[in-house]
Amino acid sequence: MLPETLAIPAILLGIFILILSASYLLYPKNSVKLLPPGPKALPIIALAAKYGPIMSLKLGQIPTIVVSSPEKAELFLKTHDTIFASRPKLKATETISYGGKGLVFSKYGAYWRNVRKLVTVELLSASKVEMFAPLRRAELGLLVKSLEKASASHEVVDVSELAMELIENVTYKMVLGRNKDDRFNLKGLIHEYSYLLGAFNLADYVPWLEVFDFQGLARRMNKVSKELDHVLEMIIKDHEQPSNNEEKGPDKKKVFVDTLLSLMHQPMDPHDEHQHIIDRTNIKAIIIDIIIGAYDTSAVTIEWAMSELLRHPRVMNKLQNELENVVGLNREVEETDLENLPYLNMVVKETLRLYPVGPLLVPRESIEDVTIDGYHIKKKSRILINAWAIGRNPKVWSNNANIFYPERFEVSDISNRGKDFRLIPFGSGRRGCPGIQMGLTSTTTILGQLVHCFNWDLPVGMSHDDLDMNEDFGLSIPRSQHLLARPTCRLLGRT
Repeated sequence: MLPETLAIPAILLGIFILILSASYLLYPKNSVKLLPPGPKALPIIALAAKYGPIMSLKLGQIPTIVVSSPEKAELFLKTHDTIFASRPKLKATETISYGGKGLVFSKYGAYWRNVRKLVTVELLSASKVEMFAPLRRAELGLLVKSLEKASASHEVVDVSELAMELIENVTYKMVLGRNKDDRFNLKGLIHEYSYLLGAFNLADYVPWLEVFDFQGLARRMNKVSKELDHVLEMIIKDHEQPSNNEEKGPDKKKVFVDTLLSLMHQPMDPHDEHQHIIDRTNIKAIIIDIIIGAYDTSAVTIEWAMSELLRHPRVMNKLQNELENVVGLNREVEETDLENLPYLNMVVKETLRLYPVGPLLVPRESIEDVTIDGYHIKKKSRILINAWAIGRNPKVWSNNANIFYPERFEVSDISNRGKDFRLIPFGSGRRGCPGIQMGLTSTTTILGQLVHCFNWDLPVGMSHDDLDMNEDFGLSIPRSQHLLARPTCRLLGRT
């Protein structure tokens, strides 16, 4: 007999196995159409190496396809992009992201196109990226000053936390037009939402299990949804009725949330059938998506890049030599320097190859039946693009695919902007990330500044081999342990 403490988990595991078995037995066997090879009802994406670059999984009631090679990814993300341009309904997005009314998780169609155009034009266009350059420079300058103090006192700093705080500050001011607010912990709520998005939720694959909430995820979703809605409501009200404490005046720039609010009062065109009403719910959903995208893209990439540079002093030295030759030791890195720093860009590209922003790109859903590479893909199938596996595929990257080696891009014209399917950290096609330029500009500038202004060492007593490089797999892949390091000033006139 099982001990009492193990009885309930054992029962739940038995139920789960029965559910998966039942879904397999109920799966139509009389179909003559060829499905991609795959295990029977085992939700394990790591089996791609055994079953090939297009693998099918029977996860509960949802047919799921995992794509793990650049050639096959191109079929889904380019050749048949329109068919796979929609998003599945996930319990997390339905509960927390207002039914997927933002940009990332909305269904493919006129509403999504309108939101994407709005976000691109008002926040992520080249002109907007340039407009917010002084803001990024100012926030990065504050970080450099804090690290100078740490250098003077020989302190060990939490690089992961500093990167996150910097991105948080920039995002707050760019999207919300404000500093962090002590009234609420928006960053904590966003972290919880990111975790829930990345968690394997049984109810997403066996919908009738939702009522039981065996994993406790529904309770967590409802809690964070209420708290996040309360915070967003406060932010919106602040912009609708600005207090005397806010910085005001004719010189203050209109930030993204102000633009969204102005659309609430825009008259509808009775002749435009594609026009959609923008209400408070839409605004909140869009804001959540933008903030999550900003946090994950830049902060995670910076901490992994710094981790690999600390493990590879040769690469660190080569990068610092380039920065010294191009920028000089008398000033800091500017965004205008980036086009003249090829090795810095190679380091960022190599980091994104090994540590894509999302190990599996945001799931897609097929809107009709289609045959790809001889395999039948049913309508409403869930498509997972395994960017992590593609970036480490030895057939693409040779036998040193798991090694951090930026020089591999010296004689290669591989792009990381979604055009070359060997490297798709930001996705590709219609649902590719529209914030690539903003993310790369921020990440590359911050990394260049950190390496140019400071020499970096691991804490006393820790060698390069001791550095924990384990990943936390989820919606993104941050380090499982924060990166700790000791900065020392290297620019002339700095202490």
